[in-house]
Amino acid sequence: MAEPVDMSRRAVLRNALQAALIAPVLAACTPGGRPQTITVAGGESGGFYLEFATLLAAALEREGVAGKAEPLTTGGSLENLELLRAGKATFAIALADAASEAAPASATSAPMAAVGKVYENYVHCIVRKDSGIRSLGELAGRTVGTGESRSGTSLTARRILETFGAGAGREVFAKHPPKESSLGLNTGLAALRAGTVDALFWSGGVPTSAIAALNKVLGLAFLDLSALIRPMRVRFGPFYDRVLIPQDSYDGTPAVWTVGVANLLLCRRDLDDGTVRRTVELLVTHAGDLVPQTSAGVQFLSPDTLINTAGLPLHPAAERAYRALHG
Repeated sequence: MAEPVDMSRRAVLRNALQAALIAPVLAACTPGGRPQTITVAGGESGGFYLEFATLLAAALEREGVAGKAEPLTTGGSLENLELLRAGKATFAIALADAASEAAPASATSAPMAAVGKVYENYVHCIVRKDSGIRSLGELAGRTVGTGESRSGTSLTARRILETFGAGAGREVFAKHPPKESSLGLNTGLAALRAGTVDALFWSGGVPTSAIAALNKVLGLAFLDLSALIRPMRVRFGPFYDRVLIPQDSYDGTPAVWTVGVANLLLCRRDLDDGTVRRTVELLVTHAGDLVPQTSAGVQFLSPDTLINTAGLPLHPAAERAYRALHG
């Protein structure tokens, strides 16, 4: 069994990100005051993080926010936060619960700040349709992929399993918890197809293209996780919402309620005000260009949602930009 709470890794991450600010190593600016290069830390191939990071980087370059902008393929939220702290990424996409672990809302001197909430993440608990598994309790003693070790999925998945196991009447699950395997999206889907794992957790947009592709050839089902939202909020904070994966988001699948987590676009607090302001303006005025076509109609960018950063403070320049745009 994997370490149930993984407190040591979380503590190391939190302490590192709250340490004294390192000397800025952001890209030099052009004579016009814009960065020569911007990097956007995204996620795994086939996932919404990398799709969004790719669209954002293209827009940042096209609209002249930077001379060059490029997305980074990464393991997910935790790696993105590390890259941001080290000055190896200009922007990073991360789950709100992972970002809060790294920089609690009360820590106003933390080295990172939010630019905006860019979309809602949907936690998928994926099983094969032919497995007969229809509830989380049926995963007792089975093998479960809980996300790549550097992803925010790994944090959220372990919180889900911990919360479920602590519930009344779940002694069998607590005594025989799932065997956790650190598998990312693509390796996890391959394992699910091969039958070497019984379920896979993934936190991302709807639909996630890699999941949609496997569903067409294998047939997948998704477990309802919504009963865990209230106890998770009590245990870990107000990061979790009840969200619906709509019917036929994945061909032939019914609607299912699950756990939602805000996904934030973050930057270092020492990123120059002009770059932050122009990025906010891009998010607001070019919102339609920044949602992958596969998720059109499910995911939205709007001023109301952009400022809902789950308690993580906005970069001061971002806050001023939203006020100037919308009062």
